[in-house]
Amino acid sequence: MCTAVTYKTKDFYFGRNLDYEKSFNESVVITPRNYKYIFKHEKEINHHYGMIGMACVVNNYPLYFDAVNEKGLSMAGLNYVGNAVYKSEKIIAKDIGESKTVDNIATYEFIPWILSRCISVKEARTLLERINITSTPFDKDMPPAQLHWIIADKEESIVVESEKDGLHVYNNPVGVLTNNPSFKEQIFNLNNYMTLSPKPPENHFSDLLHFNEYSRGMGALGLPGDVSSQSRFVRATFNKMNSKSKSTEKESVAQIFHILGSVEQIRGCNEVADEEYEITRYSACCNANRGIYYYKTYDELNVRAIDMYDEDINGEEIIAYKI
Repeated sequence: MCTAVTYKTKDFYFGRNLDYEKSFNESVVITPRNYKYIFKHEKEINHHYGMIGMACVVNNYPLYFDAVNEKGLSMAGLNYVGNAVYKSEKIIAKDIGESKTVDNIATYEFIPWILSRCISVKEARTLLERINITSTPFDKDMPPAQLHWIIADKEESIVVESEKDGLHVYNNPVGVLTNNPSFKEQIFNLNNYMTLSPKPPENHFSDLLHFNEYSRGMGALGLPGDVSSQSRFVRATFNKMNSKSKSTEKESVAQIFHILGSVEQIRGCNEVADEEYEITRYSACCNANRGIYYYKTYDELNVRAIDMYDEDINGEEIIAYKI
């Protein structure tokens, strides 16, 4: 399970926690503009926008968990187990009308397909109108992950969910995504928490009774504290929407890590199998304006930074920094 959050001060930031019980041998990966992207069903792309993010590199191919391109467009895939449904075969244009072009994209190709060619959510929306996400595996040992995605820029955010009844694209007014249930259910569930406030509570219980505000923070009593995906969605949204920070780089980065920290998972608190525990394997955020990717891991709390432009952004080979 995971949590993704957008944050904006002077610059735009995109962050996420990756929560799981095992490592994927993650690396921070820079894909330069001239790396050759080969797609299963579509033409290869030889020149595209550069990007940086966290990925698992297999056969020199970056399988991105999250990434930001040089134009500031950001994207992350999060678990959506049991709800995600993809087409088992590619669709050809004649299946849906000769006038419409169809892009058949495997799940692992979705992030680079969008980030390699779009500069904004607006452009991504246009591309999504003709996309078909297929269940094509990376190889026989790596079946497609069940995911949904958040796509964001400094102006707006959307969520993409491929389900049994087709592809859904939702406006994301809170700039947060976790896991199940569906995004529209997550948003509706926020109605149950409209009375929460960062301010001291007022007595609406009864004019006949006097209550003692015996602790600070009682305005947010009822904010869920467990690590289930729906509770993390509520908590991350509340903390993000009420967050206050200055606009310097140091304070902005610190603040988004604090927001992510409020929903991180601790070893031993979420047993997913016998003696197997889900933990926050890494927390990361990227200054999408500047291409600087910050991260920390479960066992290494010092925040490290990698600048996309410290490498040859016009190169042809990916650059991977093992975390």
